[in-house]
Amino acid sequence: MLYSGGVTILENVALAQYTTLGVGGVARWFVETSDEDEILTAVRFARTQGAPCFILGGGSNLLISDYGFNGVVVHVAPGTLAWTEADDETVSIKADAGVEWDAVVRLAVEKNGAGVECLAGIPGSVGGTPVQNVGAYGQEVSQTIVRVRALDLAAEKVVELTAAECEFGYRRSIFNSIERGRYAITRVEYKLAIGGAPLLEYRDVKNYFVERGIARPTLAQTSAAVREIRARKGMLLVADDADSHSAGSFFKNPVVEVKEVARLAAVAGCRVADVPQFPAGWGYEPEDCVVKLSAAWLMELAGFGKGFAIGRAGLSSKHVLAIVNRGGATAAEIVALRDAVIEGVLARTGIRLEQEPVLLGFADGRG
Repeated sequence: MLYSGGVTILENVALAQYTTLGVGGVARWFVETSDEDEILTAVRFARTQGAPCFILGGGSNLLISDYGFNGVVVHVAPGTLAWTEADDETVSIKADAGVEWDAVVRLAVEKNGAGVECLAGIPGSVGGTPVQNVGAYGQEVSQTIVRVRALDLAAEKVVELTAAECEFGYRRSIFNSIERGRYAITRVEYKLAIGGAPLLEYRDVKNYFVERGIARPTLAQTSAAVREIRARKGMLLVADDADSHSAGSFFKNPVVEVKEVARLAAVAGCRVADVPQFPAGWGYEPEDCVVKLSAAWLMELAGFGKGFAIGRAGLSSKHVLAIVNRGGATAAEIVALRDAVIEGVLARTGIRLEQEPVLLGFADGRG
């Protein structure tokens, strides 16, 4: 144990326990705090050691090397969650980065604020939501983010970024692209519509209510339905469900030109209408449009079914998009399975899947 600027720094801390995959080695140094000054102190300590620094939130979108991380890991501790009625039509939720994300969804639904009900049950903390522009069932968190408070680690000062300055896109933002590693998010403010109707865009959610004869579900019913659907797919953290020991959806749904759909239909031997697809952008001409494909459908087309495994790493028995730790899996096994899927899907469909989880401790950044 070390002390620097009044901050306690632990040594050789096992990191697997801080991730939903339960995989990975140790951190050379480890700090747990939610205090902005203490985070900066930890970053400065890393610099004096000539070591890298990594900000760790809920660990739900992370794959850590078996060799661990030879640097400083700052684990952001839970903080506060506040609700403010902005005007007659909107409300604001301000949440510290370490707050559990689902607590934000539950508060929004309880207060009848629409905008995040379809993001229920997603594991992880608030600080991670802007990084990946977390999304599910037709909603993206960027649709509700007003501003992000963060530490600019290069300038060593607090900044507040608007949603526009975050440059959100599909599963991306400045935090995981052009400015990767520059900012440590400490708080996020969300804006929600009071009494707004729940979003019922995706088939799974629509069918859930059709089957139950519910024509106008409430926000509470919608968030509960999403949690149930996620649980059926092993995408909800449940202690006794082996399929929940994952990093969520391991692969992004690829976005392609609309003309690719006809080619894939020919590959699959099905109708164009049977290829799962969702509008992802419009052009001046129909052929200029892009669509988002189902990565799970592409995987199954390439022969990767539920339960497919390499060693102790496998695809979920409920949903192929999740790579799960079946018990004692190593990062090397996770990577081997990932590579097999990417190469297999590319060979069968001509489309290269991209992974979602962040890698930590891998020398080449690719695993």
